[in-house]
Amino acid sequence: MAAAAILNGERVVVVLFIGLVLFSLPLSLLLQGVALSLLALSALFIEIRAEDDASSSSSLSLFKTRPGASSGIFLGAVTLPVVMLSKLIQLSRALSLRQVPLEELEYLTMQYWATSASSLSVLVFLCMVIWRSPDHTRPPYSRSIMDAKLSLSGTVLFAVVCCVSIAATSHTRFHAVLRLLWVLLHGLAAVKLIQHVLSTFPSCASIGEALLVTAGIVLYFGDMLACTIAKVTGYLISLELVSVQYGVKRSEIGIIIQGVLLGLLLFPMVFKFVLRIWECSSSSAHSESRTYEIGKSLIFFASLGFILIVIIPSWMQFAQDFSVHPFLWVISFVFSEPLKRLSLCMYWVCVIYVSVLRFYNISKNSKIERILLRKYYHLMAVSMFLPALIFQPKFLDLAFGAALAVFLVIEIIRVWRIWPLGQLVHQFMNAFTDHRDSDLLIVSHFSLLLGCALPIWMSSGFNDRPLAPFAGILSLGIGDTMASMVGHKYGVLRWSKTGKKTIEGTAAGITSMLAACSILLPLLASTGYIFTQHWLSLLLAVTVCGLLEAYTAQLDNAFIPLVFYSLLCL
Repeated sequence: MAAAAILNGERVVVVLFIGLVLFSLPLSLLLQGVALSLLALSALFIEIRAEDDASSSSSLSLFKTRPGASSGIFLGAVTLPVVMLSKLIQLSRALSLRQVPLEELEYLTMQYWATSASSLSVLVFLCMVIWRSPDHTRPPYSRSIMDAKLSLSGTVLFAVVCCVSIAATSHTRFHAVLRLLWVLLHGLAAVKLIQHVLSTFPSCASIGEALLVTAGIVLYFGDMLACTIAKVTGYLISLELVSVQYGVKRSEIGIIIQGVLLGLLLFPMVFKFVLRIWECSSSSAHSESRTYEIGKSLIFFASLGFILIVIIPSWMQFAQDFSVHPFLWVISFVFSEPLKRLSLCMYWVCVIYVSVLRFYNISKNSKIERILLRKYYHLMAVSMFLPALIFQPKFLDLAFGAALAVFLVIEIIRVWRIWPLGQLVHQFMNAFTDHRDSDLLIVSHFSLLLGCALPIWMSSGFNDRPLAPFAGILSLGIGDTMASMVGHKYGVLRWSKTGKKTIEGTAAGITSMLAACSILLPLLASTGYIFTQHWLSLLLAVTVCGLLEAYTAQLDNAFIPLVFYSLLCL
């Protein structure tokens, strides 16, 4: 196999990305760096087998992935662990200056091992799928044995490093065992979830994209469960026996967002269960189509209201000790600065109304390519989020959570065709889809919103890199938009013979991001931020993101902001 075929453009950029993070590691995080290296080598090895070996391709073909996309296993497996490691590097600087407590570093360390275990478990699962290929396509026996030895060696070494690291930071053996069990449960949950995602939503995502989503959801669910366990065990036994010490102070906004989003992710299963009970108990459920649709709609909205008003707020009050109902807390928070926050809401509503109405008419009556039309929404995101992030960052956190909740409800209504809005929403959303969306699931608007929101959410608490929260807005709203527009209009020199990305577009994206940073830094300085980012490191971060946008076949809205955020934290 030729070296050029093994190290294609996307893999080279990912290796460079990982190398920059490992180069910035302090000695205190050496074990985490070794574990990341093992994870990256395993992911690269499996992706090569999955894409370049005919037998592996046939064995992984049982997953109906997004057409036209590569497997993305390497990028998907390392992205979240690298994000967590970058945060650890940032917190280690703060710990050396005594600006954060040790518990916060331990909390993030557990998140790192949980995320890495999720990625490694999925990689082991993919290896097993490859080995179980049909006899007539199975690789030669000697190579199969070599694959097994390499994969087993990498898994064992990773487990040893993980055990040593957790044992070194645990107070007792009991602590260490429970923490290792906690990490293992994340891995098992990730394997089950990615199987469910790929089977339930065929042709909606590549394996790498599904792996990123799976690891993120498992980490989010695990964090919520750990918070609940810590709260319960705090009442039942002494704090010294808490297996996962999640004693980090949580904000009310973070708890509200976490509860609402996870409740909405679980809601389709609840609705499906209630709907089946109703169908079994009602003999006339299918006798009249209109009656059935109305009944289904009533059950949907009643179940949704019960979860949002009763179930989710009950957990919030238990986890955070709200003195009032969480939704009343939100109202009081908004009206604590009514002029600024209500004016911002009115500005957002006006921008959304004018932009959506204008772009919807253009999409129906114009021959402009969908990919370019959608870039206008990236610019709209910049105009909406940039002022709010500078002057009202906490309110923007809450607004992102509310917007994502609305998107989830709308998508559930569209997928289930809930009367009377389901069909109308489906027709409206189809006006903005492109080749990356499927008839079953439309994900582009989710990825754009999350791409802007995640760097902001992850920057809560200690943050000594003022540009880090702007990673999504800069990379998607400025860099990706300019790269697409300039590349489409003026691009001549292509990065590859089969791809559409051009060198001119990539150069425009990198230049525009650097220009935006040079304008943004004086604004941040005027609000009290202290600039601690070296221009050389900023140039490297912007360049890596520009090259990743040029080479990757994955959903760039999901990966590029996380990569840029990780590099800005170093």
